[in-house]
Amino acid sequence: MNGRDINWIALVIVVLLFVVVAVMGFLAARWRRSAEEGLHSLDEWGLGGRGFGTWITWFLLGGDLYTAYTFVAVPAAMWATGAVSGFFAVPYTIVLYPIIFIIMSRLWSVSHRHGYVTSADFVGGRYGSRWLSLAVAVTGIVATMPYIALQLVGIKAVLTVLGLGSPDNVLLTDLPLILAFVVLAAYTYTSGLRAPAMIAVVKDLLIYLAVIVAIIYLPIKFGGWDTIFGAAQQKLGTVNQATGKPAGVFIPGTANFSAYWSLALGSAMALFMYPHSVTAVLASKARNTIRRNAAILPLYSLMLGFLALLGFAAIKAGTKPVDLDGSVNPQLVVPQLFLDHFPAWFAGIALAAIAIGALVPAAIMSIAAANMFTRNIYRDFIRPDVDPKTEAKVSKIVSLVVKVGALVFVIAMDQSAAINMQLLGGIWILQTFPAVVAGLYTRWFDRWALLAGWAAGIVFGTVSAYNVINPVTKAHFGGSVAPIPGTDFSVYIAVSAFALNLAIAAVLTLVLRALKVRTGEDLTRPTDYAADETDPKVVQIEKTQHYTQPGGPSPVA
Repeated sequence: MNGRDINWIALVIVVLLFVVVAVMGFLAARWRRSAEEGLHSLDEWGLGGRGFGTWITWFLLGGDLYTAYTFVAVPAAMWATGAVSGFFAVPYTIVLYPIIFIIMSRLWSVSHRHGYVTSADFVGGRYGSRWLSLAVAVTGIVATMPYIALQLVGIKAVLTVLGLGSPDNVLLTDLPLILAFVVLAAYTYTSGLRAPAMIAVVKDLLIYLAVIVAIIYLPIKFGGWDTIFGAAQQKLGTVNQATGKPAGVFIPGTANFSAYWSLALGSAMALFMYPHSVTAVLASKARNTIRRNAAILPLYSLMLGFLALLGFAAIKAGTKPVDLDGSVNPQLVVPQLFLDHFPAWFAGIALAAIAIGALVPAAIMSIAAANMFTRNIYRDFIRPDVDPKTEAKVSKIVSLVVKVGALVFVIAMDQSAAINMQLLGGIWILQTFPAVVAGLYTRWFDRWALLAGWAAGIVFGTVSAYNVINPVTKAHFGGSVAPIPGTDFSVYIAVSAFALNLAIAAVLTLVLRALKVRTGEDLTRPTDYAADETDPKVVQIEKTQHYTQPGGPSPVA
């Protein structure tokens, strides 16, 4: 056995709260459901009827963007290596909100007019290219899979510190995770996006409660923030014997500036390219709902900043995040901190918030990935005449397959593999930014040039990430920052790959225009990008444009 005693009080509270949200997930199938359609279309099952107001959207976006892995990984990074890899998450979420306010409101408008369900739908309609649409869809699906797996890693961290699991009994270790997955899969299949939207309210209230109490109580217990920061500075300044360098960065110096700002900027640009982020946006009922959310979402950044500081509090507390095999696992820091320094009943609430915090984004991510497969692979390449009811059925099945894949990934592979894949996912998804965001403002780029730029960015980013060697383990994919080729200027790999992507797309566009290569048909109009909820959908006003109707044939390259 791993030597851990099961904390029964905390475990019972976690189980009870899990049961409550599971029941809510199944009941959500009847919440605001269309009497005529039921949940038999992607609009209803995959986008919640496109009818969520400001507060539901706020909780949904918060639950979508601030995942269980965020709550586990950010303070874990602060505890292990300090500000560059940990605290950059705070400024990047702040940079994110203007992107939501300006860019996502335009995407909502054109998607509302044309019935688009995914960003790849928009790209296909804008550029008249199903191949470019396919590239965006495949990137989104592949980048989302390890993200789902990391949510399960968050649940696993909770189960580990509660005392469930043994290095000698695989079934005992993984059975609770499998049961949680089965429940998640069942209510997602039954209720679609309505389930995580309803559960997100409970999850966020629990998270706010746990973080606010912790950020007040722990400094009082440990002698104030000055003491906590002093302990963090001492630990992170200690030289690592394996590398001969300090263990981490307490305050980023001049040498870390480029890594810090590029991580923040690149992550902000990438986050709303993920399918689950787009899904939460398109589920809202109005253009101004997106803008109001951009104004109030900074409350989550405030909470994230407090949460990050818990990593430093854990240093002062002497928290020992020991995994089942006896190794140090930073991902266990926050769950262990709550168990060590709070009453069992409150620790149970905090750990339940983390576990439930995994269910919400995992559900949205699986739905979003399934919608992309159904719309941009199944419909575009396999069955162009598919009807809305079959679309919904296929998407439900694929959402199950996606979750099974993520579960197998977590159980069968080392946790570092999931983290490495998530690292690559962030690099890959940013390469869809030119096609999606540029398309919201201009039709200047050529579809083939964008496809070539995307391919170059993917290859360059993957190779660059592979060539980063972990100084301790000597393994590849050892980080997300690398020098720009030919320089000593280190930046986030996704940003340098994006720059290459954009440069190739621009140059090839000029070449193809000079060669007078035919461009695809643009199915959108300038007025689409400012449409609001009072405007009729394209289904009602453009009967001749069959592609824009749900289930209609796709554009051809």
